[in-house]
Amino acid sequence: MEIDHLLSTTRAVRRKLDLGRPVEPAVLEECLNLALQAPTPGNAQAWRWLVVRDQDVKERLGALFREVGEAYLAGRVAAGEDGESRALASGRHLIDVIERVPVFVVPCLKGRPSGENATDAAFYGGIFPAVWNFQLALRSRGLGSTLTTYHLSREAEAAEILGVPDGFTQVGLLPVAYTTVPDFKPATRVPLSEVAYLDHWGTPLS
Repeated sequence: MEIDHLLSTTRAVRRKLDLGRPVEPAVLEECLNLALQAPTPGNAQAWRWLVVRDQDVKERLGALFREVGEAYLAGRVAAGEDGESRALASGRHLIDVIERVPVFVVPCLKGRPSGENATDAAFYGGIFPAVWNFQLALRSRGLGSTLTTYHLSREAEAAEILGVPDGFTQVGLLPVAYTTVPDFKPATRVPLSEVAYLDHWGTPLS
């Protein structure tokens, strides 16, 4: 796949995950190996990757995901957002089917965030480039995912389910499956001229 097309069409996939098609272990390992090639501060490589295929574990994590996710969506509707909007409908679909997604991948980092901006920027910088590498690798092989964080509100319970030891931080949950469509389109985005500045905040880039 041409690189610019890959970069501009890797979407957060929720409704177009193929729930009935298994994900081969070898394909997932290829994508995780590409994730490990991402830059990491100080070459620390402090990441850990939990691949969840067991249905009982998926159901237990899914219960946490659903409880938090439903409360979140209900809050957005209560705040006046249209419950039938595309974004909320997409989120609702994933909540409804989460346990049926073939694979969960839970990226983790050694350590805990400090609450100090500079330190935490470096901390999360040790995993999110790798997560994006993983998602791009999936996309190039006909799979999709989305980085979710619902279950992090119940991280201690999830850690018990997964056996995550103290001193490690879960940073998300990626539902992984083949996609039901062969390609995606670039998303509508705010023009670069409205979000990029030259030298000083508010100075047009060009």
